[in-house]
Amino acid sequence: MADRFPSPFDIETPDGAEGWRDLYSYSSLFGEERRTYEDGGFWFHDGVHWPEALTPWDTTLFEFAIASLSQYNTRHYLIPPAYGVDYRILNGYVYLSPVPAPDEEIEARVPLFMERAGYYFGNWDRLYDDWLVKIRDLVRQLTELDFSALPVMEPMEVITSGAGQGAGNALLSSYHRLLDHALTLWQFHFEFLNLGYAAYLDFFGFCKAAFPSIPDLAVAKMVAGVDVDLFRPDDELKRLARLAVSSGIDDRFSGEVLEIWPRLEADEAGKAWIDEWTVAAEPWFNFSTGSGFYHSDKIWIQNVEVPLGYIADYIVKVKDGKDLDRPVAALHDERDRVVSEYRELLDSDEDREAFDAKLGLSRTVFPYVENHNFYVEHWAHSVIFRKMRDLGGVLEEAGFITDAADVFMFKRSEVSDVLFDLYKGWAVGAPARGPSYWPGEIERRRGIHDALKSWSAPPALGVPPEVVTEPFTVMLWGITSDSVAAWLNAGGEGEEGVLTGFAASPGLVEGPARVISGAEQISEIQEGEILVATLTAPSWAPVFGKIKATVTDVGGMMSHAAIVCREYGLPAVTGTAFGTTTIKTGQMLRVDGNTGKVTILD
Repeated sequence: MADRFPSPFDIETPDGAEGWRDLYSYSSLFGEERRTYEDGGFWFHDGVHWPEALTPWDTTLFEFAIASLSQYNTRHYLIPPAYGVDYRILNGYVYLSPVPAPDEEIEARVPLFMERAGYYFGNWDRLYDDWLVKIRDLVRQLTELDFSALPVMEPMEVITSGAGQGAGNALLSSYHRLLDHALTLWQFHFEFLNLGYAAYLDFFGFCKAAFPSIPDLAVAKMVAGVDVDLFRPDDELKRLARLAVSSGIDDRFSGEVLEIWPRLEADEAGKAWIDEWTVAAEPWFNFSTGSGFYHSDKIWIQNVEVPLGYIADYIVKVKDGKDLDRPVAALHDERDRVVSEYRELLDSDEDREAFDAKLGLSRTVFPYVENHNFYVEHWAHSVIFRKMRDLGGVLEEAGFITDAADVFMFKRSEVSDVLFDLYKGWAVGAPARGPSYWPGEIERRRGIHDALKSWSAPPALGVPPEVVTEPFTVMLWGITSDSVAAWLNAGGEGEEGVLTGFAASPGLVEGPARVISGAEQISEIQEGEILVATLTAPSWAPVFGKIKATVTDVGGMMSHAAIVCREYGLPAVTGTAFGTTTIKTGQMLRVDGNTGKVTILD
């Protein structure tokens, strides 16, 4: 078995991707100037959030996210054992490296963390209510940003109002405000998230110390059965399906999407249903079919064939008399049973009080651990990407690019230069350089990006740690000492035909596999199959009524796939590393969500 992963400096550029470094910020690349640090570190590919090669502008949200995460760890709350998470882009793919706090600082950071985190924990409900107001207002500000083409002449109102500024200034200002709002968005995101994880990990650590043999899944069960906004889009689909059946218009949801709306508009019942759709769509259908970090991911509200397809499936189930609701009562019963079982094992009233307090805090903060995902990665990001396409339309009209989506092939810093070139040419009344420069350059970059998309990113780079102890790395990304060893051994030496991962959601089932590489293949999933994917997105929840279980390559106990599967009562094994490359569609599988084992039966 190898003793280290490939050096980032030994990774070759894929054929056709020469010059790929031009697409990304210099600070996000591995570089000779800091080779000693980078080559001696441990960098893992984040396939949970960024499984594919990023386009230049999409790296904006990635960089804002990780910098904000790190800021809150290091500078706001002073998480005792952890600084931030360092990041790099290699051949277009994201690699992360958790930075531990120096040993000599940890003890001094503890009381500071307790004071700062304690204030939030003690005022959680009020601060979280304020957060919901802040995040909705921020999305409103993003929505109101205007990217309009520069006029032939300024309107007379600009003169009579004494505004003293014009459309060119407004266009540049709108882009700068979009970037400011996007960074603020990610500052808001981590205001609560790291504390949510910290509270759960504190409870997790208490349980592991008090009950050494307790399975990780048992701890997770104790906070299951939560009511979170992340499930609201799926709940709205179910509501609309029930309404279609009760209104007697369920037969109108077949065929092409363009045919459905005219049928609905034919009478009052259909129009009433459309009104309910409109109510649900904003904001709940601002839901990405992917992780929410790629402009190319389909958004329900813009690609209505996606939610309409789910509604059509739900209509069939409603007519068959099937229960569409999440098994919340069963989750609560199991949760209470597990809590009671372990609480009785504690020896003292003091320990039971500590157990109750830590569990209570975990349940209080846990909804945010999932809610942020809808408000930030889905709703706000979908607005940001729409606004960027509006801006792309302005540049397309001006001849700088040939398609509005080409705007995502600019680096974020380049967009300011491009807009100033547009503004200057408009202001001077002379040709800008961009229309003769950028179309060819964008074509070159698209070719590079296409080549990067076909590259297979290694799971890790550099020197593996002796033991993986950083809790966020284990719980969210599913990086453990065992998974690192399996990567080094290119699959490990385990039992033949058996994959091992996290026992993420309980249950034992058998069924045929359906291996998919992305959201565009969801329509291929058949009733009774076992979904095998690199990762799942929260917006895939409507297929959980079809499948028997979920198996993913990446993600830990607190990944979105794990949490969502538990809440839907679906057995799941996450972080198998090699599921999609080992399993073939149609093979019979046994998925044991209680032990974390996936067995290929044929």
